[in-house]
Amino acid sequence: MRLPRPARSRSWPAACAAGLAAAVTAALLSPAAASGPGGSDGDDVPGGVEQEVEQDVEQERAAPAGCATDADHPKRQLRADWIASVSNIDWPSAPGLPAAEQRAELVRYLDEAVGRGLNAVVLQVRPTADTFWPSDLEPWSAWLTGEAGTGPGYDPLRFAVREAHARGLKLHAWFNPYRVSQTTDRSALDPESPAAQHPEWVVEYGGKLYYDPGLPQVRQLTTDVIMEAVRRYDIDGVHFDDYFYPYPVGTTPFPDDATFATYGGGFPDTPEGRADWRRDNVNRLVEGLNQRIHRAKPWVLFGVSPFAVWRNQATDPQGSATTAGAETYDDLYADTRRWVREEWIDYVAPQVYWNIGFAAADYGVLVPWWSEQVTGTDVQLYVGQATYKVGVEPVQDPAWRDPEEMTDHLFFNRDHPQVDGDIYFSAKQVRANRLGHMDLVQFDHYQRPALLPVTAGVPGTAPKAVKRLDAERRGQQVRLTWRGSGKAGERYAVYRLPGRGVGACDLADATHLLGTTEGPSWRGPAGGTGPATYVVTALDRAHRESKAVSTLVRGR
Repeated sequence: MRLPRPARSRSWPAACAAGLAAAVTAALLSPAAASGPGGSDGDDVPGGVEQEVEQDVEQERAAPAGCATDADHPKRQLRADWIASVSNIDWPSAPGLPAAEQRAELVRYLDEAVGRGLNAVVLQVRPTADTFWPSDLEPWSAWLTGEAGTGPGYDPLRFAVREAHARGLKLHAWFNPYRVSQTTDRSALDPESPAAQHPEWVVEYGGKLYYDPGLPQVRQLTTDVIMEAVRRYDIDGVHFDDYFYPYPVGTTPFPDDATFATYGGGFPDTPEGRADWRRDNVNRLVEGLNQRIHRAKPWVLFGVSPFAVWRNQATDPQGSATTAGAETYDDLYADTRRWVREEWIDYVAPQVYWNIGFAAADYGVLVPWWSEQVTGTDVQLYVGQATYKVGVEPVQDPAWRDPEEMTDHLFFNRDHPQVDGDIYFSAKQVRANRLGHMDLVQFDHYQRPALLPVTAGVPGTAPKAVKRLDAERRGQQVRLTWRGSGKAGERYAVYRLPGRGVGACDLADATHLLGTTEGPSWRGPAGGTGPATYVVTALDRAHRESKAVSTLVRGR
């Protein structure tokens, strides 16, 4: 059932553009923007620290008890898009581009994410058993240079992490665990790659090459490659999509008879036993990787974005009321529901790539189902959104001709507080903005920035409050400085409230949030001629927030 749509004036696109500009300003609270000298229009009006107070800030998903919050401005929410590299879907746009052109393309995607009010990107860095960093274990990706094993002349992952963080964006590194090649041409593999060196690890299926998930050596290689990136780079998350065992091709069985004969001990040699063994192979990868990631860096998120139907209700009473043609449990051997229940992952982002009311797999059925699965766990729920379907002919359903279908999804999510955000496929489609659908999403939902949801289970407590908060007003510019803890990964949130003082509920949503910054300073427009109270909090790597410290800036 659809929620009532909001009334919008005919000038809403202009308002959306203004909101986009505000989002850009908020997101550019980076060291480069914050550390320069304050601007002046010749009318300097200094504003000192008239008051500095500390205030508790609620750490959980819900607002402090008794606080009314604005649903249009949630305080915590992941807002991301996927940047796909396989087949050059998004980036780079073609193999073999000069390094400068590759970097410029990526920067444009990052800037567009900021402009849309997003706070994270999911960048594919191991698309086909190859890498977007100088790995000691696997070859350079052919999607970069056109030739497997040939480097682009720079480190794309290091560049991406640096540029994303400079813009206040989190970067989740996206790995495909088993895919080796989009074709069956083994001669195109880098001869030094593990896939070429160990042809017995690789199988042909559906016109592609895959590592055999049943081999312990494959599980070890996949884990080691991912951990190389985790240890070497300041990534914020490790991300899998929906590809585990490949989607079935007709009735053709996956060719793993020999592997089962060698490693299938303990499982009966029946169709059900083989299926359980395959699920166990994937479970071992997921559970083990979860342990390895968090042993090395407890704050790095591990998330999976599966096909959204675990099992249809007709197959399993615990499944969703859907009639989808594929089920992750039975066809991809990915027991995504168990991963949530066991808390082997930090977030799940089911690809709910259907419209509200679609008979076989209704968005309005699947989001409540996944909300139930995460309830009682520490697993965050994000929703994968099919921006690639909006306004594209021929349409799967007439709903995708409606520019409001996507924004309706986010309105629907508001009735399910377990939903912590959304990820859009893909960056190129967000850019296309067909029918103005992303303008609507931004106008209805992203007019204010948002902090990231708190990551459960990370050792430690909220950071200490900042010290020595000082403010100076020069004309229409305000500059804030403070002293933080200096701990690695610490960021700061900046709020502005009209008038004097901070109420107990004033920071319960994002109404007054200006954005976040890496450095211990901020500069931005004064936002009016009257007095304003500025608030600064510290955020640690788990996105826990310190007590608030405030200062009054006098009006002109």
